[in-house]
Amino acid sequence: MSRVSVPCHVKSTVALQVGDVRTSQGRPGVLVIDVTFPSVAPFELQEITFKNYYTAFLSIRVRQHTSTHSPAKWVTCLRDYCLMPDPHSEEGAQEYISLFKHQMLCDMTRVLELRLILRQPSPLWLSFTVEELQIYQQGPKSPSMTFPKWLSHPVPCEQPIPLPEGLPDPSRVSSEVQQMWALTEMIRASHTSTRIGRFDVDGCYDLNLLSYT
Repeated sequence: MSRVSVPCHVKSTVALQVGDVRTSQGRPGVLVIDVTFPSVAPFELQEITFKNYYTAFLSIRVRQHTSTHSPAKWVTCLRDYCLMPDPHSEEGAQEYISLFKHQMLCDMTRVLELRLILRQPSPLWLSFTVEELQIYQQGPKSPSMTFPKWLSHPVPCEQPIPLPEGLPDPSRVSSEVQQMWALTEMIRASHTSTRIGRFDVDGCYDLNLLSYT
């Protein structure tokens, strides 16, 4: 499926005064990054990519357009997604991350604005953020693929190589099997009638013997 990059404006990071740990003054454990799309109409979000920088958990909220007469509303579509499994190691600290719409908790249509909430509860990492943020929407759908004709009706130049001598021809197997089945039924019926005939003859012969005695 194709994707198209969405032009966006990433606002400056805002440090919240609440969180799991306040490591030092002015460096709380929660940061917020707002992303707006000033030149784009409401769109369906397909994918979010970024490079992590020592962020432990990520939550995402989106502001969606509902209708003409009601204001847009904020909904949480990702909650505490783990980016660093172990706070005492650097695993996942600087990896590239891709998040797709099927991983979200809500419908990702009619998106107007995006909010990333970053958490780092460990006092070991005083500086954390996300970098190289990219937002994608679904691109134009590719034309439907059709099966080539040679799958069902091969042309002469695409006919399969003749089978070696002694192997059955696939085009004749079905008819030959039917003929064998019909012949088997005929033999079975003939064999039964032969046995019945012999029984009748034997019975007549026994009766003749009895009459002579």
